[in-house]
Amino acid sequence: MVNITHSTEAKHCPSQIFILENKASEIAGLSAELSAAFLSSDKKFDYFKSATGFTFLVKADQKMEEIRVLGNTIEGMIFESEEAVELHGTSNEALFALSEGLLLSSYRFTQHFSKPKTYKFQHIYVSKSLSNDQLSELASMAKAVGWTRDMVNTPVSHLTAEQLAEAISQLGQEAGFQVQVLGKAQIEALKMGGLLAVNKGSIDPPTFTIAEYKPSNAVNKKPIVLVGKGVVYDTGGLSLKPTPGSMDTMKGDMAGGATMAAVIYFAALQKLPVHIVGLIPATDNRPGGNAYTPGDVITMFDGTTIEVLNTDAEGRMILADALAYSAKYDPEIVIDAATLTGAALRAIGTEATIIMGNAGDDYFHDLEKIGFDVHERVVRFPFWDDYKTHMKSKIADMKNIGGPNAGMISAGKFLEHFVKAPYIHMDIAGPAWLDSKENYKGDGGTGAGVRLLYQFLKNRYK
Repeated sequence: MVNITHSTEAKHCPSQIFILENKASEIAGLSAELSAAFLSSDKKFDYFKSATGFTFLVKADQKMEEIRVLGNTIEGMIFESEEAVELHGTSNEALFALSEGLLLSSYRFTQHFSKPKTYKFQHIYVSKSLSNDQLSELASMAKAVGWTRDMVNTPVSHLTAEQLAEAISQLGQEAGFQVQVLGKAQIEALKMGGLLAVNKGSIDPPTFTIAEYKPSNAVNKKPIVLVGKGVVYDTGGLSLKPTPGSMDTMKGDMAGGATMAAVIYFAALQKLPVHIVGLIPATDNRPGGNAYTPGDVITMFDGTTIEVLNTDAEGRMILADALAYSAKYDPEIVIDAATLTGAALRAIGTEATIIMGNAGDDYFHDLEKIGFDVHERVVRFPFWDDYKTHMKSKIADMKNIGGPNAGMISAGKFLEHFVKAPYIHMDIAGPAWLDSKENYKGDGGTGAGVRLLYQFLKNRYK
């Protein structure tokens, strides 16, 4: 992991980045003539290569997302040749964005090479324009997003439900929040029928992880409950997926669970004054053994009966039990995140997360604003009760799939049934996974939602 510290801790650093504002900038190490020439040009970015290192010039007067992407461009030029880079400038916002781009771009998933790969780039030194708190937040962000990406990228051969629960427990030990892991016997005692049904085709037991961060100075009277889908691998069960372009990336179907654990980790590292509870049901979904079948009727944790018409609609089955369990905490709001539907990906692609729910408009407005600020955009979909009719069953209280249309919304209405508190559903099926590299987001697991929800909590609960 690349470290970020203030420039005062740097030794001689041959590669420099200068963020210049739209006036003649006087920055030590950069001539006034070069600064003026660059600022008067049409270029937003330029660089020079000498025998000792790079000099990069970046204009502060551009969108912060453009600056994050320039961070990726710079990291791509130096990661094999430069040990460190030093950032200079007076624009706090631009320095922060460029640091984000550099840090997020430096992530690489190399754990499974027989000969571990190493890269030269290890240090970012930043001018005092960024505060100690901002540096701490950047370092914590890189850890939280990097952990999420690691979990999503790790195959089920190395990440069963039990191993995911253990990884979350380790986060709790590091950052100082409580983690309780319920095993199969405890899940059976709770009668979590959805989680148990999905797990029936697997030889590996399910888990239900409860993470709680409760600082003494919490400003919220009722906790925020975050629920994340933890399907560590999804074959579709007996409703088997086709492999090409479908099953082969399903190691990432626990991205929602990883995201919610990482948000709590991030909040705890930064000591946010917010009481947060995380609920993460986890299992793989396979067609073996005594796998649940289309036509089965399952009794859920809250007593609702569900007619199973497609075993590949498993995420909502395990989430429903966790959402019903959230009532135990009398929460202010419940937010879930899940790679839930292909319909969400088809509707808006990988560019945004679909959100919907019955919470107050102010929650949605906050998420939408912050989504643009951090470039993890969200699109609010309608949540009318008309969509409940899609989930009506002839033989049980509900069925687990709707019709051919608006599948992402009918899935959300299914989940709403199990929540007593105000509720927001986040379908991250699009942005959580990229098949090819996209700037600082990388490829494979992106960690989508971690920065968004952390900033949502930070800004709302000051």
